[in-house]
Amino acid sequence: MHWAHQVRHRFPDGQLYVNLRGFDPGGAVTSPTEVVRGFLDALDVPSTRMPADLDAQAALYRTLTADRRMLILLDNARDAAQVRPLLPAASGCLVLITSRHHLSSLVAADGAHPVALGLLPSDEARQLLARRLGTDRIAADTAAADEIITRCAQLPLALVVAGARAATHPEFPLHRLAAELRDMRDRLDALAGDDPATDVRAVFSWSYRTLTDPAARLFRLLGLHPGPDIGAAAAASLVGVPVEDVRRLLAELTRAHLIVEHSPGRYGFHDLLRAYAAEQARGAEPAEQLDAAIHRMLDHYLHTAHTAALLLNAARDPITLAPPRPGVTAEPLRDHPAAMTWFATEHPVLLATVTYAAGTGWDTHAWQLAWTHVHFLDRRGHWHDWAAIQRAALTAARRLGDPTAQAVAHRFLALAEIQLGRFDDAGTNLRRALDLYRQTGDRLGQAHTHNHLGMAYVRQGQNAAALDHVEQALVLFQATRHPAGQGLALNNIGWLRAQLGDHHLALSSCEQALALQQQLGNPDDQAATWDSLGYIHSHLDHRDEAVECYQRALDLRRDIGDRYGEASTLRHLGDAHRSTGQRAAAASAWRRALAILDGLNHPDADVVRGKIATVAWKPAGAGQPGGRQGRSRGHQPGTAAR
Repeated sequence: MHWAHQVRHRFPDGQLYVNLRGFDPGGAVTSPTEVVRGFLDALDVPSTRMPADLDAQAALYRTLTADRRMLILLDNARDAAQVRPLLPAASGCLVLITSRHHLSSLVAADGAHPVALGLLPSDEARQLLARRLGTDRIAADTAAADEIITRCAQLPLALVVAGARAATHPEFPLHRLAAELRDMRDRLDALAGDDPATDVRAVFSWSYRTLTDPAARLFRLLGLHPGPDIGAAAAASLVGVPVEDVRRLLAELTRAHLIVEHSPGRYGFHDLLRAYAAEQARGAEPAEQLDAAIHRMLDHYLHTAHTAALLLNAARDPITLAPPRPGVTAEPLRDHPAAMTWFATEHPVLLATVTYAAGTGWDTHAWQLAWTHVHFLDRRGHWHDWAAIQRAALTAARRLGDPTAQAVAHRFLALAEIQLGRFDDAGTNLRRALDLYRQTGDRLGQAHTHNHLGMAYVRQGQNAAALDHVEQALVLFQATRHPAGQGLALNNIGWLRAQLGDHHLALSSCEQALALQQQLGNPDDQAATWDSLGYIHSHLDHRDEAVECYQRALDLRRDIGDRYGEASTLRHLGDAHRSTGQRAAAASAWRRALAILDGLNHPDADVVRGKIATVAWKPAGAGQPGGRQGRSRGHQPGTAAR
């Protein structure tokens, strides 16, 4: 309406306006017959010339507008069928249509140009509030004003309602209104009003009531989904229908602007619509049906994530899952790249899902989901996220009273804490895991825990203590006939012997480890061992062999998407280049490592900056053997989590 007023001077033959009431709260949609008759009256057609049927009236309407330059505003259209008889034939006329639906058939068949109206930008939302409340009141509590904008999802209607409530209660501080909007369940009540036209819940209902029953049920159940967006397979699992069926329902919801397809195959909606959908679900769905939908959704993520975890590292010891509920659709992941892509896409969803499961009593799903994506989180450097979900998993495992689940959660929480440099906390969690594994007689779990204790001691520079633990791990891996674990332990023993100065024994251990790992075909473990071999060869003055080993480790870590591992190996490769006097090659490797570490916001970035600075003025070969200027957190042998 605002834009039409701005441009009406371009249409000297007049303007026509009609509210088509496509989403009227009373349900009385204006028919094309009524509109055409009203337009003909506005065009001064006498009753004696008025045709009786719609087709004839539409033909007369098109004739009368054929030679005119007019602006025709068709507001609140329900569908293309309601609009099509109202389109003039003349190219000099402009028709502006507003609708909650896409009306894509008008684009395809009638040459319409779609213009999507998004949410208000933050600065315009603040201006809207300021016009109603005054700039002084906004300036007095800008943090509360910004929270109100966020809680209203930047929807103009919601902001108007919130602004009206604040304006009619000038004694209310803005932070009190923000607090009312903070609780998702109460937010719609805070945005309610006496007039249905300005009640957010009522306005949402106008679109909701136009849906088919299956689409309405999908919309309701989407309100239960904890993540910021959802894919088709997860949506299909939520409602228990095939993916091809749910795609049609998602398209219907998208056309109704109740959800948004923000990228191909990914759907979401803002918090107010989520609250409305959840409210409808609680009111319309029996409790057992809601539980069944949540169970299917969690099964979808758990079974897909378990498959993806084993694709990322086939040497992992799998956990036992309950069979998925009927109606669950898992993503058909086939290889390592597909698994990495899926984890990257679902990363924020999985974090929210673990938290949701742990907070709502789905404890088995919570700890098992946390187990599934430790490799992805480690490779991408999401260590804070890793620690957070493992803490949630540990809480869930304790409620279950399951010592094995508790031990797993303690162990993986410790691994995240090692990456974050929280060594005291990591040691506490690893010792607790070791106690639990001993209580249950799980020697394989004990072996992994000893291996991780070795990692923790390595990071603290306590190499003798670390060697003791990884040697205990090797004995246990051998006793349980676990070749992948033996390879890990042998690599760690080799690395530690090199740190203690016994490079020939170190070389033998790592070569044994590599032979085992190549038989198993696991790139994670091979990459770690190639990196260890590079270090050992560098300290044996086998410069060419060192560079070759580091390059092999680098290629593997790039292939598997291990960003931190890639940066670590680039650091070591730079060290090897520098030890042979190739300062330019060293600087190039370190700069590539620095770019990755900066992207991960990792403290090792400062160590690498120092290395780069040294090549600008120190002579080649200066510093410690192999160019290592204090290892900090550079090398991490045997980091593969089982």
